[in-house]
Amino acid sequence: MSSILIVEDRESLRTMLRETLEAAGYSVDEAEDAAVAVEKVRSRRYLLVLSDLKLPRGDGHGVLKAAREADPEVPVLVMTAYGTVEDAVAAMKGGAFDFLGKPVDTDHLLLLIDRALERRRLFHENMVLRHEFADRLGFPRIIGESAVLGEIGLQVQRAAATDATVLLQGESGTGKELFARAVHHMSPRKAGPFVAINCAAIPDTLLENELFGHEKGAYTGAGSARAGRVEMADRGTLFLDEIGDVSPSVQAKLLRVLQEHAFERVGGTRTIEVDIRVVAATNQDLRRRVAEKRFREDLFFRLSVVPITVPPLRERREDIPLLVESFLDRFRKELGRPGLRMAPESLEAMAAHDWPGNVRELENCIERAAIVTDDGVIRTKDLALAGRSSAPRAEEDLRGALSTGTLAESLERLRPIAERARIDAAIRSHGDDLAAAAAELGIALDELRARLRIIASR
Repeated sequence: MSSILIVEDRESLRTMLRETLEAAGYSVDEAEDAAVAVEKVRSRRYLLVLSDLKLPRGDGHGVLKAAREADPEVPVLVMTAYGTVEDAVAAMKGGAFDFLGKPVDTDHLLLLIDRALERRRLFHENMVLRHEFADRLGFPRIIGESAVLGEIGLQVQRAAATDATVLLQGESGTGKELFARAVHHMSPRKAGPFVAINCAAIPDTLLENELFGHEKGAYTGAGSARAGRVEMADRGTLFLDEIGDVSPSVQAKLLRVLQEHAFERVGGTRTIEVDIRVVAATNQDLRRRVAEKRFREDLFFRLSVVPITVPPLRERREDIPLLVESFLDRFRKELGRPGLRMAPESLEAMAAHDWPGNVRELENCIERAAIVTDDGVIRTKDLALAGRSSAPRAEEDLRGALSTGTLAESLERLRPIAERARIDAAIRSHGDDLAAAAAELGIALDELRARLRIIASR
């Protein structure tokens, strides 16, 4: 894979380009028309393809498409003497790295080739898992060094280079939204919006309105028109989390968006066109839901053009120490506890735990332990991994509180027991998510953290 393919029907220009590239140290292959070029890109791999748009037996758009299908990572430069804005837009949408007008400026050409090959090199370095790339590109860091996560990272990069719909599958808490954001920020749409919606968190009666918006007067209280998430994502990426929970009526409208890039607002008749890339995620088996007639087969195939399965944490246990240190570093700053650290036996216990809630459960567990530890050293007892329920202790405390003393004394002793039980129940019901538990309890997150410290000291 050491050659650059030049696709140009004029022999004199082809010769000039070949001599320029060979003088720069590149090996060169040639094709005089689109049909020959398509055959070549399908039979071998190239460092880069440089193609005219106006060609005999086809055109440069066909060469571009064939090259990207054969190798999604190959950079393609297109050139034409009849360049128009429409040509440039179509080529860039098709995945071209850049657009050149004729006559070709060879210095500019060599600069573009250097840039294109540098980008290709970076793709081979798995940018998804490299922190410096995450910082540069603006997407959240994905922590891990396991082989399985590395393969997922490469799949994400390959998908990002195209405009194909991506379906992220995996258990709850595995970080599917992080991968969705990585797809967006490494794609040609990175300058556009990333709009996310959790389809399971919104009732069916409201989801259609959230997705597609409404026109003024569409229903009682609709005093003005409102754009939905689909419209907000124009020229960007729409992330549909928990897509498996969408009702059949909304599924039909989403299918139309994917097929025609068009929709109508609720209560409207005007067709609105959008240019969006869709990334969907689910923790459900959509194939089974299709077999059960609970999910449209045509929508499933439209969504799963590039299916990516995000592994559960128990299948990449070697990443747990890295994740733990990352979360500890964050909570050292957030909680003002710079000396936070894990006891060795605690790290061993965490590596052995199955983490049914995956990375999210791990994060929440560390946050809670970081709050309740007395001296900043998180021990196994602070993690409470064996049994996350406080019911046995609560029953024992309850019997003790009621066994002696006056009624007033018993009631006074019951108050902290009830407080601990209620707080534990709220935390467990939200998978140890303290922010969500605080919202349910009607108190601020800082107050919940303070109460947990008090409870742990009793």
